[in-house]
Amino acid sequence: MALFRTTASPQTHTPWCGQDHRCGLGEHRSDEIVVDISGRARAVLTRIRAASGREHAEVRVRVALASHEMVARGQLVGLLGDVREAITRAAAAAQLRAEGRR
Repeated sequence: MALFRTTASPQTHTPWCGQDHRCGLGEHRSDEIVVDISGRARAVLTRIRAASGREHAEVRVRVALASHEMVARGQLVGLLGDVREAITRAAAAAQLRAEGRR
């Protein structure tokens, strides 16, 4: 599956589109990319083109938490910080590209 940008219209399937039941109401969705660490964590990434033409990444993450409440809370705080950092990095890169600096 290609992860490159294309100039196709929102109504046209893209090269990365799954072109099946996942496409509906003008939205196009790629096949899922899955990272699975057996028994510990799983992440699923899907590329989406909305009916408006705007593209998004949908990321679902499932991480096993410790049985001890305070340790689990620490894991959640760390995970949230990591997710925030990843989103901030992606948004900054998109802004640089939009400004033609990258």
